[in-house]
Amino acid sequence: MKKIVYLIIVVLFLSCNENQHRGSKEELDKIAADYVKLGLEIGRYDGDFVDAYYGPDSLKPATAKLEVFPKFILLNAVKDLTNRLLPFTGDDRNKELALRAGWMTGQLQAFTRRIKIFSGEYKSFDEESRDLFGVVAPIYPESHYQKLVTQLDALLPGTGTTAEKFQQLANHFIIPKNKLDTVFKTAIAESRKRTLAHYKLPANENFTLEYVTGKPWSGYNWYKGNYQSDIQVNTDTDMFIERAIDVASHESYPGHHVYNMLLEKKLYRDKGWLEISLYPLFSPQSLIAEGSANYGIDVAFPGNEKSDFARDVLLPLAGMDTAGLGIYFDALRLKGNLNFVRNEVGRGLLDNIMSETEALRWLMQYGLNNKETALKSISFIKKYRSYVINYNYGLQLVKDYIESNGGTASATNKRWKLFEELLSNEVTPQQLIKGKKL
Repeated sequence: MKKIVYLIIVVLFLSCNENQHRGSKEELDKIAADYVKLGLEIGRYDGDFVDAYYGPDSLKPATAKLEVFPKFILLNAVKDLTNRLLPFTGDDRNKELALRAGWMTGQLQAFTRRIKIFSGEYKSFDEESRDLFGVVAPIYPESHYQKLVTQLDALLPGTGTTAEKFQQLANHFIIPKNKLDTVFKTAIAESRKRTLAHYKLPANENFTLEYVTGKPWSGYNWYKGNYQSDIQVNTDTDMFIERAIDVASHESYPGHHVYNMLLEKKLYRDKGWLEISLYPLFSPQSLIAEGSANYGIDVAFPGNEKSDFARDVLLPLAGMDTAGLGIYFDALRLKGNLNFVRNEVGRGLLDNIMSETEALRWLMQYGLNNKETALKSISFIKKYRSYVINYNYGLQLVKDYIESNGGTASATNKRWKLFEELLSNEVTPQQLIKGKKL
């Protein structure tokens, strides 16, 4: 058994060229290759670990996987790679190497936590999110959400609870099933047109679109490399008119599709940074990916442009009435302040201080979700755990970073430029928090 373990470690991680100078780019590139090998090896056991990979086939595992999850072998491999990165992270002589090493170090911390989670070793919601995504989301008491809901209630017409009044309004803007494909493709086309007005994208970039059921998420981008994506839209629940724009922008332009393309083009192909060819889902990279994809909606549709596009294009296309749309979008803007409620629910469920019944109440009363959407959120949290912070806290951090550096809604070109820089680099959550321009 010891010999098998030794051979596995040798095959995966001990191909280092002793003639390479320690601290050199060549050595860091070798560490990057071993980082990718390790991530792909973890992904053989944990099916949710690797979200995308477009690097060389030669880095994929060449040996048969073990019958039992090799937790301690993998943890030791993470520790070994982290130690090998130390000379680079503290070296101010080459900022590019230090940046790459610091980024991989944060990713490897997430590897450790995910390996432990996959093997059934859990920590609190906040400890998990710190290790996996590099941050801890702020905690708000129930009174915080009660105050926000009261403010929203004053805006809404009708009778009943705030949640009931909101749903009564929202139900006017459910896209008919037979119009969903047309509406969704139109929203993607508009998002792409707006993105191309500011970014030059690879000539062969493209995506496929598929409608699926039985998923805990509303949309997913499976990036395939070579500037291609498979975008899936979940039709389990009703699609409201604003969600067509949100999901289209988030998953495609200027969201995940553009983010992955820019990283592939500018870092992997132009610079040869192997580590970026692997996207581990449970890592600080996801805070950047989800936060930027959500912020990208407002980059593409600033101010009232989303409601204008829905009124002038999407609703007529769907054969729907535009009456009440203005109030609906005003309500949606206020409702956006309630997005952190999913964190409180996740924290409560994972820390065993909130029952599912109570979680459902929070999501319906303070998240203003209908029951089917609230249940879908609970199923998402059960599967992806503290990942929920990436959508709201990630959005807040990206927004604060872009706008503190001058990328406000009134400075359109600068906002798009800063956003492109964010999408094109190895960015850590700490860099966003510090706010200093990349």
